Amino acid sequence: MGDRGNTMTLSVAGDIGKGTYSLSVDFSIEPGEVVGIVGRNGAGKTTLIETIAGIVPMVAGSVALNGTDWDNAPRNVWMTPEERRCAVVFQDLRLFPHMTAIQNVAFGLRARGMSKGEANILAAQKLQVVGAEHLADRRASVLSGGEAQRVALARAIATDPAVLLLDEPLSAIDAASKEPLREVVATVLRQFTGIALLVSHDPTDVATLATRTITLGG
Repeated sequence: MGDRGNTMTLSVAGDIGKGTYSLSVDFSIEPGEVVGIVGRNGAGKTTLIETIAGIVPMVAGSVALNGTDWDNAPRNVWMTPEERRCAVVFQDLRLFPHMTAIQNVAFGLRARGMSKGEANILAAQKLQVVGAEHLADRRASVLSGGEAQRVALARAIATDPAVLLLDEPLSAIDAASKEPLREVVATVLRQFTGIALLVSHDPTDVATLATRTITLGG
C-alpha cells in the first residue's frame, strides 16, 4: 500500500442512526490502527460502518478524513461512497455472482479508469495476498463462504483505500475455515497502512485483529 504520511486521521463526531434509533459518537482513528467496534445487538455497529462508507448519512455532525469532510450537514457537504477513499467488506460480501473472482477484484479498478490489462494484473496480485490466486477464473456464485470472503478482501484492498471497513468478516464462516481465514485477515491488516475498523461479535476476532476497541451503546 502507498505511504499516506502520519497526519491522516479519520474523525467521526455527532449522531448516527436509522429510523427512530440514534447514537452519539465521538472518536478519531490514526493510520496503522485497527479499531474493533463492539457492542450489543442493535447498538449501531453496522450503522457506523455504513455511515463512514457513505451509505447512511449522519443524523447530525460530521465524518472527516484528514480534515476533509465526507459528511457534514451544517456545511452542506456530502461525498458519495464512490468519492470517499474507503472500502468495505460487508457481512453479505456483495460479490457479483456472474463475474469471476478476478473480475470482481478488478471491478473497482476498472471503474476508476484503469485499463483491463493493468486491472487484471493488480487484481491477481491481491488475490495472491489473500491466498486465492487459484480461484481467479471461478465465478463468485460457485465459491464457498471462505473463498468468497478472501475474494471480497482482495477486492477491498485493490483500490488502495485510506479507510478499510470490515463488517463481521468471519461471522458466516464454518468453524474449520475460520482460523485460516482469520490469519488471512490478520495478514491483510498488518500490511495495510491506512485506517481500519472491524465489527465483530467474536471476542477472539477482536483480541486477535484489533489494536484497540470502541464500545457502542454503553
